[in-house]
Amino acid sequence: MTLVGRNPKIVGKSGKDDLKMTALKGTFNYSIDHKGRVNIPARFRGKPDTPGSDHYVVVRGFEGCLFVYTHEAWLRIEEKLSELKTFSNTKARRFIRALLSNASDAKLDKQGRIAIPQNLLNLAGIEKEVVVRGILDKIELWAPETLRKYEEGQPESYEDMAGELLI
Repeated sequence: MTLVGRNPKIVGKSGKDDLKMTALKGTFNYSIDHKGRVNIPARFRGKPDTPGSDHYVVVRGFEGCLFVYTHEAWLRIEEKLSELKTFSNTKARRFIRALLSNASDAKLDKQGRIAIPQNLLNLAGIEKEVVVRGILDKIELWAPETLRKYEEGQPESYEDMAGELLI
């Protein structure tokens, strides 16, 4: 699949639009309320008339954050998971267990929030404040201090990574 045109969309091998999607991007700072609810920025939400646009899946992420997938993006993840050789591969079984045992479905409320279960908030160290980042096909939720430490601990600069990965 490739990105084409001025307004990117994913085009399949047939050349027809398989899925119109723009990347999630940007950073927002929010507070978690006493019920564990966090705002999903309006630009990260699907169109109201799209089936499943108010449904999300929250899972343990990497480097100490949580991943939030739209229903549509999560279906693609499930497809990849189902292709893993779990019968013969212990690592695949362990990964799927670790990922799905803490996964949670979430539905957008009328105020544009989703509820994050306490076990996931604990995994990410999120207490009162949360950094919400759009990262292509998912949203990352970070405890501000965890994100700060992660970013400060990176051995390569932004420019070094760009030079290595893009050029």
